[in-house]
Amino acid sequence: MKRIGLVDIGSNTIRLVIFEYSEKTGLIELQNIKTPARLYQYLDADKVMAENGINVLCDTLESFQKVADKFNVEALYPVATAAVRQSKNITEIIDKVEERTGIKMRIISEKEEAYFGFYAVVNTLDYEDGVTVDIGGGSTEVTYYEDKELKSSHSFPFGVVTLQKLFFNGKAHNDSEAIEAARKFVKEQLQSLKWLGQRKVPIIAIGGSARNFARIHQSLSEYPIAGVHGYSMSKNDIEYVFKKLISSTMEQLDDLDGLSKDRQDIIVPSGIVFTTLYEEVNATEFIFSRKGLREGITMSILEEDYKHPFDKNEVFKESLRNLAYSYSINHEDAVQRQKLAELLYFELEKMGLIEGDKQQKKLMLQAAYLFYLGSYIDSDASSQHTYYIISNSSLNGIAHRERVKLALLASYKSKSLLKFFMDETGWFSDKEKGEIQVLGSILKFAHALNVSNTRVVTELYLEEEKDHLNLYINYTGDPIAEEYQAERQKKHLEKITKSKINIIFTENLH
Repeated sequence: MKRIGLVDIGSNTIRLVIFEYSEKTGLIELQNIKTPARLYQYLDADKVMAENGINVLCDTLESFQKVADKFNVEALYPVATAAVRQSKNITEIIDKVEERTGIKMRIISEKEEAYFGFYAVVNTLDYEDGVTVDIGGGSTEVTYYEDKELKSSHSFPFGVVTLQKLFFNGKAHNDSEAIEAARKFVKEQLQSLKWLGQRKVPIIAIGGSARNFARIHQSLSEYPIAGVHGYSMSKNDIEYVFKKLISSTMEQLDDLDGLSKDRQDIIVPSGIVFTTLYEEVNATEFIFSRKGLREGITMSILEEDYKHPFDKNEVFKESLRNLAYSYSINHEDAVQRQKLAELLYFELEKMGLIEGDKQQKKLMLQAAYLFYLGSYIDSDASSQHTYYIISNSSLNGIAHRERVKLALLASYKSKSLLKFFMDETGWFSDKEKGEIQVLGSILKFAHALNVSNTRVVTELYLEEEKDHLNLYINYTGDPIAEEYQAERQKKHLEKITKSKINIIFTENLH
């Protein structure tokens, strides 16, 4: 297990994130604190950082060092971006910080900043192609990637703070002339990148401004589940939030759920970048990634100490494994559930009782691995806990809608409880509800066939009789608990087959 303290010294905020990593749990965020230092305001016209700005930086780093010490952090990694990078007195800043605090900062280049954001995205989201955008206070990084391989990247020397200074200084946040002038400037800058236009891929947005956009939209639409990582918005959604921002007074923005108070004066410039970029790319959707520069740098540090700690091609698989470990799911029992669910699925499909679907089967098997993980909290309410844990967990590599479907399957107990959970989101059609109920029924019966956690069942198959079906279950050992539960739960299968099922347990003699 390793603990790392990553200090992101940005133009607008300085943030400390403490990460813990182990091969079993993956990368976990233990602490996340920030201060709106606004270092960019301490740069004069000649891009020289004033003594006051250097003092703010030193004071912040000293405070963060104390927090890191309390968490027994092995190493603190302070990395500086645009505000320090663009300072003419950069050597003086580095030397004064080290002299006063004993901390040596690392200055991230424009190219590195773009790369680390991209690297975090492809290792925590499952989009094969995309455009990433990370708007900071003093710079904006844009990349384009295909098949999770970086193709192009660029860092613009403007961010939300610089745009605010250039176009909104002394003006209202929603001044129409300032908005048009800023939009024209941003559009010209984006069009200078010949590799960016008309890509027709998702935009994956990183950083605080994008997070605020996602949270505002979730609040306005009364989004029913937690988490913004992987949250998807359409062009209309982005424009809806932007119109809400520019049609509101500053007093109304103060009460707008999802908008941080320290971003009220700079949220409109970020919206200009998002809406203009969406049009330039002709994007398919706008995705928020909670993982960005800090995670990208931390991942690269961990790769020095661990062999292949992250696999961009198995993002969700790793996230699933880490979640299962956190709730003490026994791997062998989980694999047994998967095996039994797959055998049942095959028998039902073979007899034409269900219509096979590769993607649905895959999701069912993932749910089999996590089935009733909520029993870790309370076995009597395992279904409810399972649903709320999975549906509200920030899982990597899975869209929110699929995450809820996974939660519905892994928590399946009865038709009535399934309906109760489904009504909370209202996301699924009657056809989908029927499909989820069928898959959930298979999982519930597979769970019954390993209720003792002794993995006694080895094979099973269905045979059709005149007025019923025979389900033959081969076992090794003592299946007394499984025999009882199979009889109790066979009603779930009978609803699928629409006929009576006679269960016959047969001992393996070899």
